[in-house]
Amino acid sequence: MSNVIAFVRDSLTSLVSRMGTERDKAATTFYTHAVMTDEQLIAAYSSSWLPRKIVDIPALDACRKWRDWQAKKPQIEAIEEEEKRLNVKGKVLEAAKKGRLFGGAALYIGTGEANPAQPLDVERMGKGSIRYLNVITRRQLSAGEIDRNPESEWYGRPGSYTLSGANGMQVEIHPSRLVLFTGAMPADDEITGNPWQGWGDSVLQSTLDAIKNADSTAGNIASLVFEAKIDIIRIPDFMANLNNEAYRSKILERYSLANMSKGINGTLLLDKEEEYETKSAAMAGLTDILMAFMQIVSGAADIPVTRLLGQSPAGMNSTGTSDMKNYHDRIQSMQELELQPAMRRLDECIERSAGVVDPAVFYRWSPLEQMSEKERAEIFKTTADAARQLVGTGTGQEIIPREAVSDALVNRLVEDGVLPGLDAAIEEYGKLSEQEPSDDELAAASAALLPTDQAEKPVDGV
Repeated sequence: MSNVIAFVRDSLTSLVSRMGTERDKAATTFYTHAVMTDEQLIAAYSSSWLPRKIVDIPALDACRKWRDWQAKKPQIEAIEEEEKRLNVKGKVLEAAKKGRLFGGAALYIGTGEANPAQPLDVERMGKGSIRYLNVITRRQLSAGEIDRNPESEWYGRPGSYTLSGANGMQVEIHPSRLVLFTGAMPADDEITGNPWQGWGDSVLQSTLDAIKNADSTAGNIASLVFEAKIDIIRIPDFMANLNNEAYRSKILERYSLANMSKGINGTLLLDKEEEYETKSAAMAGLTDILMAFMQIVSGAADIPVTRLLGQSPAGMNSTGTSDMKNYHDRIQSMQELELQPAMRRLDECIERSAGVVDPAVFYRWSPLEQMSEKERAEIFKTTADAARQLVGTGTGQEIIPREAVSDALVNRLVEDGVLPGLDAAIEEYGKLSEQEPSDDELAAASAALLPTDQAEKPVDGV
């Protein structure tokens, strides 16, 4: 019985407060799938700074520090030289930006083969096999039928793509020849009726409302600034004389001259019976309102306000370090979970085109944090101390052979860039493993091999 009474009481309360009924103002809130056209996307990207930043910043940060290849030095030099020749970094950045803007872009791996509809055979590629890399958006590249074979590598993705040229020619391209950037993850195309089947959504699709609210608020505040001060002049018998055409002309002429004479240091001429008053609009709190909308945009774009607006973090003792760390973790996830899988085949092609065929070659994405000179010095000192602990202070105390530690330390210092010219100096003077031991080192090594009693026996005459 008590449960029934509680239910009735709750129902009556909801009815009176309009909560949970058709009179509830939130009951009319629902979502629709409003697809932005390419023209709208281009207009937003070209005419407003917020959409441009939301599209560009994550792609730029993902490619900014690029990656560090882990291999032998000649192999690294060959791969990096091939990346420079093909402008891989620039092409990936362009494709990532266009993929985020349009919801789809691709890098075409150009090998000069006659039939791009055939799968790309990576095993047959040799040095210089990649001739060029071209960026193609989904506007020129239409996806074919979705592969529904569960045994296929391309299951759930288009089995082919068709490139439409300006002269009406169409070229079929196998997906193995493309590096795909699909923007935001799409929902089910069969439910949403996506006209660009096989591609993703623009990142502006889900952030557009927040962007428009922020832009509209900024525009309204800008308009309010021009109305911040209003001059009020009371004129005797003003309304009674408005029917007179000559009076209206005289009024307009008279106050046009008054406005021209009035200024910061000017003089306003008025009749004795006229009253002059200035009223100012209240501008306090408008900045807080605008920043609240900007924070919503920041959350929608998953970019910290400090990075999106380029401003200092607000709040006492706030450095913004935690926000940027979370953002860098997000960019690293984007690199490892989106870019790296998409570029897997391209990376293998680049290695073979550089003449490197070694399954042990791999790379790591470079850290995004910018270190200060003090932090670099501390890391250098810590690295040097760690190397000293590994090799000990004398012969026979090495945990790891000195030559191995020396080579690894040189690679680390060259990658960190803390000792400019170290690489060239090593080439000129040689590595530690290539040096001939000195007389003192030979003597120390011989003494270490002798028994203790013989090593400590005094020499005759001493």
